[in-house]
Amino acid sequence: MSPVALDLVVVHRGEPDRAVETVAGFRQQQVPVRVVVVDNGSSAADRQRLSGGLPPDVTILRLDGNHGFGPAANVGFRWFLDRPGAPWLAVAPHDARPAPDCVERLLHEMQRRPRAGLASADVGDGFTPVVDRYIGAIPTPARVVEGWEPAGYPHGTLLVASRACLEDVGLFDERYFAYCEEADLALRARQAGWQVGVVRGAEVRNTHLSSHVAVVDYLQLRNTLLLVRDHFGRYPVTMRSIMALWQLAAGMVAPACRGPYWHPQARVRALADFLRGRFGPPPQF
Repeated sequence: MSPVALDLVVVHRGEPDRAVETVAGFRQQQVPVRVVVVDNGSSAADRQRLSGGLPPDVTILRLDGNHGFGPAANVGFRWFLDRPGAPWLAVAPHDARPAPDCVERLLHEMQRRPRAGLASADVGDGFTPVVDRYIGAIPTPARVVEGWEPAGYPHGTLLVASRACLEDVGLFDERYFAYCEEADLALRARQAGWQVGVVRGAEVRNTHLSSHVAVVDYLQLRNTLLLVRDHFGRYPVTMRSIMALWQLAAGMVAPACRGPYWHPQARVRALADFLRGRFGPPPQF
């Protein structure tokens, strides 16, 4: 079974050189990759540098501001879905670095499974993403060394979706802006009978964090509460909120209890905005 082509959305903001390198890495894959770059409100200078560095057959869709990863990805997905194209659609950030055989391995494993709806490349951390009804999106130790491993949701570093799956369950929920939108999409896909997995050996890397720590902390907590409430109900989200308050208090008095992204004001605002039903873009910190 020879892999077919892939339609890829690259979400870009303010890093044109990284985006050009990412597009080049995907266009050098062993299967044809058609690319659309969605620019998420970069400066005029960055947009000019981006368009000057990309091949002329790469389409650039320009947004008027930073709409977030999920909403920007949806713009690219809709562009592809409105046109005849590959049965597989993917999204990656502007600094994803795929191994030369990454896309081929991904599509090979997905083609073997008629109900493969969502999959991600192997980010090399040794963990498999799952969704806990009380905690939300968490990693667990990987159980597979090579090939397909069932997962709770796919990594956003390189997410591949069946065109049929997206047409069935819809695109990213734009309330999330960024973080947890992959988990929400995967839960909807699994509920509709689609398989979700990680393909071990299809390697991709992304080590650059471009967002401010406060923004990451805010979005991760607020969106986790949204995910738990919408998919598991009131009792789990109440318990998750209590857990968040305990973690906040513990982190204030014991630095060892703090996670990799720690910003107490952002956490308080995340809890308040969740209770108020305020979603979408994060506030300014």
